[in-house]
Amino acid sequence: MSQPVCVVTGVGPGTGSALARRFAAGGYRVAMLARNAERLAALEAEIPNAKAFPCDVADPARIDAAITDVEATLGTPEVLIHNAVRGVFGNFLDIDPAHMNRAFQINTMGLLHLARRVAPAMIAAGKGAIICTGNTSALRGRPRYTGFAPTKAAQRILAEAMARDLGPKGVHVAYIVIDAVIDIAWTRERFADKPDGFFIKPSAIADEAWHIAHQDRSAWSFNVELRPHGEVW
Repeated sequence: MSQPVCVVTGVGPGTGSALARRFAAGGYRVAMLARNAERLAALEAEIPNAKAFPCDVADPARIDAAITDVEATLGTPEVLIHNAVRGVFGNFLDIDPAHMNRAFQINTMGLLHLARRVAPAMIAAGKGAIICTGNTSALRGRPRYTGFAPTKAAQRILAEAMARDLGPKGVHVAYIVIDAVIDIAWTRERFADKPDGFFIKPSAIADEAWHIAHQDRSAWSFNVELRPHGEVW
């Protein structure tokens, strides 16, 4: 097992599968984590060097079991990309607090438990990368995003704290702020009146994640913002 190993969470039809394809094409063995076992199995059959590991990243015990399985099957992860996300929308009076808590468990606590599981081996090796995909909700609070923005803001601050801790130990932590609507089938249908410049391509996000994971140590990024040329910001 001489190829490096990359773990990607939240592997679905958009960014997650694009990340799996990019790192597999780059020579990694890719562990794909998500709750939908059927979709993962289909992607496993489609993407060379990618293997499915059904997992609910809101559950620390299932994270531990999945990473143990990854280590036994593929090897020790050198890259972790936490892409799993849960959104809750509505103002603070309307949202169900239980749904917000679920989002916090996936978005923030999921990152914590995953990083705690893979970082010790990275520290021992003196190398590795932990990357989290985020969005502009990590930077601002708006009324409809009351149940979502706090979970992403906490996720970003957690990643920053990890970056400051792990950087001197040789492990690169970065946070990607995606300021865009991701180009997948249901978003194209919902925003059918929008031009191509309104959307960000999942493959382009994956290319940037690849770049971040392989940056020279003298020029590591932490907070990376991505947006299409047509985005007003």
